Amino acid sequence: MAIDLHIHTTASDGIFTPSQVVEMAKEVGLTAIGITDHDTMGGVEEALKRGSELGLEIVPGIELNTDYKDREIHVLGYYLDYRDSALQIMLRDLQDTRINRAKKMVDKLNQLGVNISYERVLEIAGEGSVGRPHLAQAIVEQGFAVNWEEVFARYIGKDCPAYVPRTRLTPFSAVELILEMRGIPVLAHPGLNDIDEIIPELIQVGLRGIEVFHYEHTLEDQERYLKIAQTNGLLITGGSDFHGPARSPLELGDLKLSTEYLIKLKEAREGNCD
Repeated sequence: MAIDLHIHTTASDGIFTPSQVVEMAKEVGLTAIGITDHDTMGGVEEALKRGSELGLEIVPGIELNTDYKDREIHVLGYYLDYRDSALQIMLRDLQDTRINRAKKMVDKLNQLGVNISYERVLEIAGEGSVGRPHLAQAIVEQGFAVNWEEVFARYIGKDCPAYVPRTRLTPFSAVELILEMRGIPVLAHPGLNDIDEIIPELIQVGLRGIEVFHYEHTLEDQERYLKIAQTNGLLITGGSDFHGPARSPLELGDLKLSTEYLIKLKEAREGNCD
């Protein structure tokens, strides 16, 4: 029995729909998956429905994009009630900031002679939350770059000419928001951001877990974060961060965790409901 607690769908910047992701997970032998799209829970209901049909357990989740100083930090939230009206208002606000940011970046790109349309970016995003990967695809389509790596390096990566910073949500406020919604906040792939110094402060505001297992974590990263989690009584999670071909180096099922980690996560969820 194996699980993957970090998966993206077309609700944000994934390639596959929630139903397709569930079907693929079932095919590769996973028994539970976490749907963790960026700044949205728009794919959760569809995944839950298809999961129920196929006998695959779905963990409702989200990945909030935040900023701390000059670094982008992601915070995962598990078991939030995606139907909660207060949560929906908060997520709509986040989507509005994504839309405004994308429009500004398209304007900057056009000024640089990179002629893409915002309408095409929306078409690529579909019903998902619009983000830089959708701009990158539009830029490659028009022949202004060979691949996404070039797009981010030349145009829309941090400090590049068409980059627009987000409306700032800090990792601390993200943890607090997830707790307000009776969810479980988990620090995503900390080894990517060199942010170990803020983990104690995140714990103080209510961080409940660390994503120890991630494809970009080295063995040394895993050992370090496993020790931090165990020392501080934090939950241990992990996942493939699967987005689909061209957006993910891993195939679904390449990174599997024991169900013991899901059991602990569910116990924490029950504690939230006490």
